[in-house]
Amino acid sequence: MKIPKHISGLRDLQGYFDAFLIDQFGVLRDGRGPYPEAAATLAALKQTGARIVILSNSGKRSAENDRRLAKLGFDPASWDWFLTSGEVAWQILAAESTAAKHTTRCLLISRDGDTSPLDGLALERTANGTDADIVLIAASEGDIHDLDHYRHLLEPAAKRGVPCLCTNPDKIMLTAEGTAFGAGRIAELYQEMGGTVRWIGKPFADIYASALDFLGNPDPARVCCIGDSIEHDIAGAAGAGLKSMLVKTGILAGSTPQQLQALFVEHGATPDYTIDRFIW
Repeated sequence: MKIPKHISGLRDLQGYFDAFLIDQFGVLRDGRGPYPEAAATLAALKQTGARIVILSNSGKRSAENDRRLAKLGFDPASWDWFLTSGEVAWQILAAESTAAKHTTRCLLISRDGDTSPLDGLALERTANGTDADIVLIAASEGDIHDLDHYRHLLEPAAKRGVPCLCTNPDKIMLTAEGTAFGAGRIAELYQEMGGTVRWIGKPFADIYASALDFLGNPDPARVCCIGDSIEHDIAGAAGAGLKSMLVKTGILAGSTPQQLQALFVEHGATPDYTIDRFIW
């Protein structure tokens, strides 16, 4: 079995890669704010001439995440594109809703009243699952509501076989108070109730195809994905034929080597590198 190489800082990878796909939550920041040295490290990596795409399982569109990361003290010149699963899904829905011959009613599951996943689309928002034509799960308020809240909301749609699009496959999210269940867990619940889900984001192919197309489809051996989730970042990189590095912060902070090894086996993906935190 492959054994990851542990490095002390990103400077150890100079010359090995032309491009990096870097996760946001758990690598650059958590629910409270940026990790120490993350902004400086990202800037230093960009100064090597590498192309950088921030690749995030965020249900929000790219521009909103751009602005949010800049407000946290990151220099926007440190990345070439901020690509979110929400952006990929918005583009898909834009094409599908334009082609539709009737009004499509959408039940949106988001956070903090965010409507950006639907803004600008030819979709009519509905507040319940009884008359929805499509369900869009963009975010979770698992730190506010329990799963039964979402069960009652979604069960009428699941029973009717309404298709669901999940634009944030993360099953665990980082909040200011710690971890809570993410949008991916709500989508799993929808499947458990008999509904069908189309997954957009890491580890699924659509988001990697968009990122690599933007980069001009470089040699996969010269692209490294950096993330804190084995299920999403490391397995997604493996599925796309890319190299990867696991950052031991975020959802796996405090995990033992034995626990990490078990996750490598469970998800059939082992990173090429590991690092304790995102540091130059």
